Amino acid sequence: MATLNLPHLKSDDLPIVIAAGFILVILAAGTAYTLSTLGTAPLLTPNYLLTQLQTGAFLGIVACGMMTVILLGHIDLSIPWTMTAAAMMATTIGGPGAIPTGLAIGLIVGLVNGFGVAYLRIPSMIFTLGVDSVMRGLMVAHTGGFAPQDTATDLMRYLAAEKVLGVPVAVFVWAAISIVISAVLARTSFGKAIYATGNREAAAYLSGIRTRWIIVGAFVISGLCAASAGMLLAGYSNKAYQGMGNAYLLPAIAAVVIGGTNILGGRGRFIGTLVGVILIVLLNSVLSIAQMPEAGRQIIYGLVIIVMLLVYGRTTRVTS
Repeated sequence: MATLNLPHLKSDDLPIVIAAGFILVILAAGTAYTLSTLGTAPLLTPNYLLTQLQTGAFLGIVACGMMTVILLGHIDLSIPWTMTAAAMMATTIGGPGAIPTGLAIGLIVGLVNGFGVAYLRIPSMIFTLGVDSVMRGLMVAHTGGFAPQDTATDLMRYLAAEKVLGVPVAVFVWAAISIVISAVLARTSFGKAIYATGNREAAAYLSGIRTRWIIVGAFVISGLCAASAGMLLAGYSNKAYQGMGNAYLLPAIAAVVIGGTNILGGRGRFIGTLVGVILIVLLNSVLSIAQMPEAGRQIIYGLVIIVMLLVYGRTTRVTS
């Protein structure tokens, strides 16, 4: 009797397949809901999908940086006010120096985070949360607690809101950053050292890897990605505003975890993070159409993270 042999999925591929399946479920459920309530199916139109990718580019860039840190078994909770500070200082400086100033903010925050975690050995959750609070205080002092009056530069608006050949430029920026991060993780000794350090830092150190520099480098990448996303978001909104990065922290973590990156470090594929971002963006879109309040969305993001951690834990025990 003939048997059907199904291709064997690696443990790293399973979360990606599951997330891709959920994307199809979300599209189907959202389409059914809009057809029943609005009589149309905007989720399936190219213009609507491109608009979602445009707004999703900000989250995607943040998730790129967050993944490099999570691969080490750490986390970066300074993302919200790194985004805000970079956007505020970029709009304040203006002109040709706007974007370099924003990137410099991300670089400095990344270096401080990396030094605190790698050299002072302070847990990343505690140290980066403290840095986030410091950045918030500095920006409140900078603006006097009021909304900044400066506007985004023409280049920031172009990168965030304009289109080329019908495709938002922000999507191209996201794609370029994704290609760079993916190549770094897969093709360079630095990327391989990130995985090795995330698996077991002591063993990586004994094998000759400069683990402290690897940790600093990962936090620098996270800071630069957060700053880039903040400036794009300011360009999209035409200005920076207080707390503009608050809505991106939990979804970025959720996207990375949904894509199969081990929250304890050492395992994860970049394509999984991309799939996770698309899932979060489409889920957020459907929840917006359904007029789900922000509190409900945060609850859903948290539940998704918990469920994926439980699934990962069961998978690890079965395969070990």
